[in-house]
Order: sequence, then structure tokens, then C-alpha cells
Amino acid sequence: MKVLLVNGSPNAHGCTFTALSEVAAELEKQGIGTQIFQLGKDPVAGCRACRACRKLGRCVVNDKVNEALALVPEFDGFVFGSPVYYASAAGQLSCFLDRLFFAGTSLFANKPGAGVVSCRRGGAATAFDELNKYFTISNMPIVSSNYWNQVHGSCAEEVAQDLEGLQTMRQLGRNMAWLLKCIEAGKAAGIAMPETEERIWTNFVR
Repeated sequence: MKVLLVNGSPNAHGCTFTALSEVAAELEKQGIGTQIFQLGKDPVAGCRACRACRKLGRCVVNDKVNEALALVPEFDGFVFGSPVYYASAAGQLSCFLDRLFFAGTSLFANKPGAGVVSCRRGGAATAFDELNKYFTISNMPIVSSNYWNQVHGSCAEEVAQDLEGLQTMRQLGRNMAWLLKCIEAGKAAGIAMPETEERIWTNFVR
């Protein structure tokens, strides 16, 4: 079993990376493989709403989204980390997730997901809520911890001093590992995944 952790910060080894690394270390202790995917500093385009990805199985804009999309089938769980900008997730990560989940919705179904946010002081709750919405619309179990999944600090060294935040990350790793093992045990016992009905699309214009 493997978990993909996406660092949505432009900084490769900053606050968000420090939080994700704590989660990854705990997952490894629990026998779960991990990989950290760095979004990087290159621009990530927003969705063009062309819907071509539904036919192609990939986005027409060839950037980090397609690189990550190709990895999704290999992994059993996902953690998406973001710095907090103006009480929201980082803009490039939001663009990345919009396109990743629209192009690969079926690939995420029934796989556990978790969001992690890092902030200097405020805005963590709203950014955390933003990330969780990608999971709740994609049939994904959400993995929780003993507190909301956030760390505080202006730099990696300060996050390393956030003992409560780091504990939250470790508990998140343990909970993710436990849920993955439960799903695996359920499959081995012959418990089928939930049946999915054909999607009904409606709007409010009649």
C-alpha cells in the first residue's frame, strides 16, 4: 500500500513540506509506502472547462496535472498539503486540484484522502475546508486526526517547534495507515466496495 503526498507550496522544503514529512514518516513506520510530489514554482493553469479530459483521460494542458494524474492509479491514499494564502489554499494548488479531480474523478473513488494546511497565524480552518471539498464530491473517505490538520510557523524551523501540530500530523499518519489496512482486510474478506449509481445531473432551471 502506498500514499501520495502532494506539496502544494512553491517552496520545496518549507512549512508544508515539514508537515507532510511528519505524516510520511509515521506512515512508513506503519508499513505504508510514501512519495512526496512537489508541485513546484512553475505556473499551473486553471481549468478551461473544455471537458476534453473526459474523452482523453488526461488534461489538454500538459503540466504537473498530467504528471500527477498518471501516478494516481498506483496509490491507495492521498494527502494534499497547502500553505494558507489569504485564508485559502494556494492558488496554484487550487488550479491543480480542480483539473486533477475533474479529469480523474473515478480514479480517486473509495481511496482515503486528507488535507493538510500550514499557516503563520490565521486562515487555516477555511483553507482546510476548501481542500476537504475535493474528497467529499469524489466518494473518498476523509481521514481525520486528533485536531484539524494544521501546523503553524513562518518557516520550517518554526513548524518544527509546533509540537501540537506535529503530533496532529503523526496521528493523521496513523489513522491513514489504519484505514488503509481496514480497507485491505475488507477486500480480503470479500466485502465489496460500495455500489455506485449512474450519476443524475440536475440544475435549478426548468
